[in-house]
Amino acid sequence: MTRNKDLASYTALVTGASSGIGLEFARQLASRGASLFLVSIDREDLEREASKIVEEFGVAVESLCMDLAHPEAADELYRYCREKNLQIDVLINNAGIFILREVTRTAPEKIDTMLRLHVGTVTRLSRLFAEDMCRRKQGYILNMSSLSCWTPYPGIALYTATKAYIRVFTRALAYELHDYGVKAMVVCPGGAATGLYGLPPHLLKLGVRLGVLMTPERLVRKSLRALFRGKKQLIPGLFNRILIPLAASMPTRVRLIVKHRLLDE
Repeated sequence: MTRNKDLASYTALVTGASSGIGLEFARQLASRGASLFLVSIDREDLEREASKIVEEFGVAVESLCMDLAHPEAADELYRYCREKNLQIDVLINNAGIFILREVTRTAPEKIDTMLRLHVGTVTRLSRLFAEDMCRRKQGYILNMSSLSCWTPYPGIALYTATKAYIRVFTRALAYELHDYGVKAMVVCPGGAATGLYGLPPHLLKLGVRLGVLMTPERLVRKSLRALFRGKKQLIPGLFNRILIPLAASMPTRVRLIVKHRLLDE
């Protein structure tokens, strides 16, 4: 397969890379010649997709099955890269989970998992790899947030709060890294046609046709273009940019209707 080789000198680390948006990041980076280090908790899917990428794009692919919600995961992952002499030029912090449930009905261990995965691991990986990038005066960090980070929604309080942290942290980090020649960007997508929300395939296709959902291919294409152009934040899609002020002005009564329809048993 003919491919663009403009990233042939780069190695990209992608978390949550066995499916959905993470897998699409891996595929598009490989199509541009980048070597890959793919991390996911799903061993079987990860190994299968890594093999497919090697066969299709002919790039070097390293893979590692790891639970990134583990307290020491970021340090262990960084140490693994050092031991394998993997120089990470592009870091894609994509791994995440979605929970639709009231906080008071969410198991404490689920809360801990989300906080560690969205806050602790993203922060620590960004810090560890950014330090190396600063020494080299080059590198790219992309952290995935969510359109929901601007507005508190019932049922996803934990998700929106942790995604808001990612957005603010990454925006500030981008300014801190500017003088070193390192780029950091946060992506705040609306709904994407992936398995994150547990929707059946026909509803995903309908969402794409209606413009409510974006395909992973289009989302990742826009994200990588913005990252390598040096943008600090991307809200992909005009509909999503319009939705932010509309959602922020949603009356309490409407929020409670949403809560009762989605959450009350």
